[in-house]
Amino acid sequence: MESKTDVRSVTSEQLAAIEDEEVLNKMLDNATDFEERRMMRAALRELLKKKRDKREQDRGSRQQDLRQQGLGGGGKTGGAVSVGRASMNQQPPANRSAGQISPSAGSAAGSAGASAQKCPPAAAPNVKNVKQMLLDWCRAKTEPYEGVNIHNFSSSWKDGIAFCALVHRFFPDAFEYSTLNPNKPRDNFQLAFNTAERLAGCPPLLDPDDLVRMKEPDWKCVYTYIQEFYRCLVEKGLVKTKKRP
Repeated sequence: MESKTDVRSVTSEQLAAIEDEEVLNKMLDNATDFEERRMMRAALRELLKKKRDKREQDRGSRQQDLRQQGLGGGGKTGGAVSVGRASMNQQPPANRSAGQISPSAGSAAGSAGASAQKCPPAAAPNVKNVKQMLLDWCRAKTEPYEGVNIHNFSSSWKDGIAFCALVHRFFPDAFEYSTLNPNKPRDNFQLAFNTAERLAGCPPLLDPDDLVRMKEPDWKCVYTYIQEFYRCLVEKGLVKTKKRP
């Protein structure tokens, strides 16, 4: 009778006191009551926001310290601060898309075409239901994550954040989600694929360079990769299911 302090009797105050993402994730996976799941998702979002704010605050404090050192120590330190701030604020070109022109545009197009050819042919008769089930699973697992809104297997994944959120859901200690930058898609793709390969044994079926060259990822490629990631999680016992995509 006293072991009832698990998911069923939890309150929003108790959830707010939990500072471990993995604990909240496990509780969310085990919860069945709609209201409890809603409270847990809110607590997880708040925890991620708190961590992100803390990092921003620490970063601001470090910048202020460097600025003060620069004022007291002459131009040497001050120059270092300027360079550091410039590199932090520097964003990749906004038009990094299919329309981007570069000296290697021809080879880029060829590479993107080759990438599309690596993807499997479109799908068997039953694939529509399986595809929707897998999409719903991705949406449910990434729901608590800020900056992720999955509604397809193409444009929803183009900045790499959705890949990172999905991997982070199962391996929350692998990297700090709140530090990710949607303006650095290649870094996000690389982080997600490397982590999935290292911890889940998922082969890196997608090439970050190819994905960055495309205006939107090919849905067949993304779908195939997520299927493989899902199967790896099932094999490791991290996903319990009766129906496997």
